[in-house]
Amino acid sequence: MSRSCKDISELLEAAKRIRLVDRESVDLKTEKLLEELRRCFVIHYFLDELVEARTWIKMFQNIVRKSVAAVNAKNVLLPKEFRSFVIDPLHHLSKKLFNYVYEFARGRLDEDSFLRVAEAAVRTSLRSNLRSLYENWVFLALVYELGTMYNARIVFPEHMHILLERSGRQRSGGIPPNLILALEGRGYISFFLEAPRPIGWGDTRDLAKSWKFYVALRPDLLVYSGRIVDIVVPKGDPPILQPTIIIECKELEDWYLRTREVRGPFAEPMTAEEWRNRWLRGLWAGLADILGVDNVERAYEVVKRKKGIRLREPQIVKLYAKLYRPRTMFLVSRRFVPSWVKSELEADNIVVIDDVGFNEEKLKELVDELEKIASYEGVDVDLVPVRRDDIEKLDKLMMLTGLKSREELVSALIRYAWVHRDEFVKEFTKHQKSNS
Repeated sequence: MSRSCKDISELLEAAKRIRLVDRESVDLKTEKLLEELRRCFVIHYFLDELVEARTWIKMFQNIVRKSVAAVNAKNVLLPKEFRSFVIDPLHHLSKKLFNYVYEFARGRLDEDSFLRVAEAAVRTSLRSNLRSLYENWVFLALVYELGTMYNARIVFPEHMHILLERSGRQRSGGIPPNLILALEGRGYISFFLEAPRPIGWGDTRDLAKSWKFYVALRPDLLVYSGRIVDIVVPKGDPPILQPTIIIECKELEDWYLRTREVRGPFAEPMTAEEWRNRWLRGLWAGLADILGVDNVERAYEVVKRKKGIRLREPQIVKLYAKLYRPRTMFLVSRRFVPSWVKSELEADNIVVIDDVGFNEEKLKELVDELEKIASYEGVDVDLVPVRRDDIEKLDKLMMLTGLKSREELVSALIRYAWVHRDEFVKEFTKHQKSNS
């Protein structure tokens, strides 16, 4: 961003004079001009936003380093688009103008049309990436705090990287977690970012239909008590495992004033067979409550008549809670939330944590709640790291006792220590004091 930019109007006029026939006819000089136009367009129209984005990125990179160290992870893996934005936001946003600049230089877009579509493309990409950045910052801040306060350690994925990637990992018909943490002496917590996601269903057509609705209503973060490796429950109601906690993140100052068009499957007509599907009726029941109508049929008629529905952001948050029925739902807002919005959400038992900014210490209430839900749910056999010299001792004990496996030996040792626990604790404490 340190390179100077020509006046944007001069660059636009220069691009008009090119009159490209096709992309193959672009020479090096023309290519440099069009590249300069893309770069300077972003700087000219989005300089303040770009400066703010760089500040946010520094905050994000800082929490990446801290969270990796806190839970003994190897690194954090980012989605391709988001990684490009974090590395160089100016270059990333400039790339969004690639096709528009060529169409402008070929005379297929006039100046007003070019400015309109180019501005929309950059703004959409910027908002999308900043939304992802704050959501990811909140997630990693929770990971950092759990590692620091409760000695949490990464146990999944096996490659020991924290996954922020959300897609392409559910082709087999299941949805794996982004991260599982083990909290020493407490159990496990499993995290799923932006789930449920599209998955392959094969011949399960009724569920494939209802799944479209759930994908259209996707919270930022689902958290589960225990070691949960898949949340798809084909015969469940709803067809995903009920989350212990839902966390929704809001980065904009005025998020509660904004509305969102919910179309997709909501605008499609439903057959009598689909209408009898209990998953779909459950979803429409939640929507009926949000819309303030008497029953699911009336909610369906309202949406059908409008070919979709526009909901306020607080309504969408409440719909998540009604649809997925978590034990607790949190909303984390970067900026202050007015009391009337808090009251609306708290009436549906949604806990609001606002004015968080990029200060992970303000998430302590949520971190403490996460610690409380750690459990051994879903764990039949656990993996415990053992030093090499201790493994050798276990093998010698196995030979002396005649047991056939380390698993049998460890179980026998634990049973023995438990039966004689008072004596064991007394001797262990005595040994610790003598070594201190």
